[in-house]
Order: sequence, then C-alpha cells, then structure tokens
Amino acid sequence: MPNVYRPQLCLVAQGRKEVMLGDRVFTYAPGRYGVVTYDLPATGHVVEATPDKPYLCLYLDFDPLMLGDLAQRVPRSPEAPSAPIGKTVSDAGAGLLDAVLRLLRLLDDPAALPVLGPLAEQEILYRLLAGLDGARMRHITSSQGRVAQVGRAIAWIGQNFRERFSIERLAGEVGMSPSSLHEHFRAVTAMTPLQFQKQLRLQDARSLMLVQDIDATTAAFRVGYESASQFSREYRRHFGEPPARDIARLRASPGLAVVA
Repeated sequence: MPNVYRPQLCLVAQGRKEVMLGDRVFTYAPGRYGVVTYDLPATGHVVEATPDKPYLCLYLDFDPLMLGDLAQRVPRSPEAPSAPIGKTVSDAGAGLLDAVLRLLRLLDDPAALPVLGPLAEQEILYRLLAGLDGARMRHITSSQGRVAQVGRAIAWIGQNFRERFSIERLAGEVGMSPSSLHEHFRAVTAMTPLQFQKQLRLQDARSLMLVQDIDATTAAFRVGYESASQFSREYRRHFGEPPARDIARLRASPGLAVVA
C-alpha cells in the first residue's frame, strides 16, 4: 500500500514487511526498527503474516519539541556521519527494546500513562539519538546544511505539489543551485523532486476519489494533471490497477485503506 510516511519510528514485533522508497527496498523483521526523518511517499508491502501470526508493529510519531530538546543534551556519537537517506532500517538493541516494551505496558495502566508515557518516549528518543542513527535523527531538528535545505524542499513540495514548478524555482526557494538540489534531494529521498511530486499527486488523487467519491478525471485535474489519460496511465503504473477498479477494491475491503 502506498502511503506518505511521517517522521516516526516503526518497530516490528511479528511478521515481515518491505518498504519501497524510490529505488531502495527496506526489509522489516521482528526486532528490527525503521526510522523516517521526513515526510516521504513510499510503498509498504506485508510479505509475511498469517491469521495465527499477524503482522504486528509499533509506530511512534516523533515529537519535534521533545526531540529538539534531547538533541541538545545528548552527546553526539563519535561514529562516522550516517548517509542522508531519509529512511533506514536497523536491528534494535536491548535498551531500545526495553524502553518500547515499557511504553506498551503502560497501555494497560491508563492512570500511569500520562505521567510515565512521556518518560518512556524520551528514553526511546535518547536511545535513537545515542545510537547508530543519531546523526540521522538530528537531521529532523537541524536548520543548517544541505540536508536541512532538502528538508525545506520536501516541505515546499508538500505544500505546492498540485502546482507546476521547475527545478530552478524550487532551488531558488531553498537557496541551492539546481544541480546541487537534484543531487542532495535524490540522496535523501531516493527520487528526483519531480518524481516526489508525482507520487504525492497520485496519492492525493486516490484519497480524493476514496473519501469524496469523485471520478478519476475530476481528481486528476484537482491535483494538477492536465491530461486525464496521462493520469490514468501513471495511476495504474503506481497502484497496479486503473483508478476505478482500485477504488472499488478499496471500498470492498476497508482495511486495505489503512496503511500501518
């Protein structure tokens, strides 16, 4: 299922899933966790699950204020800086697993959750900042450097993806040269800015058809397409089925419309 992944932690307890980001494939398995540091359009596919052993995972959206405060107090790891890619999957250490388990156990103690929940969440963020993904986590709170400029480009496209724009315009918006933006944007997202825009348009159109019950042509024009036939071709290539058939399938199986 295609979705826009927000800055978050995903830790798998049971089953397996693959996530495709551009031309990169990330595999989740029990005891492995994924970190997303930007709003990224990706496609998730559960590849191992049964009725007796369903796919189970924990998602934790990052609190930017809590993360920013901790990033100033947690010493930087002496390890070499991580690659700027905005998504990764790693093996979870014992400290991270313990902190996640304590947070989950609080679901059975509603009175303690408001008090102890933030403490467990802080420990989870601490483990990430102090671990191998520390440099990548700091990208979320950084306001300087090329990766931060790419982050602003991602945010700008997210707000303006229905409009036509050139790489030159986008580069000017974030203070980079077109060639530098193209290089660093692809390093972070595994796709070009225009590919990124197209995925956002297609997912927005899908949501419009599903929620507002509008036809494919209307949805195509609303998200910025000028050709209904081009929209239909790209939709089928991305989602695997023509718009009408895909929406009918989702309505027949409501659970498919929710991506975890």
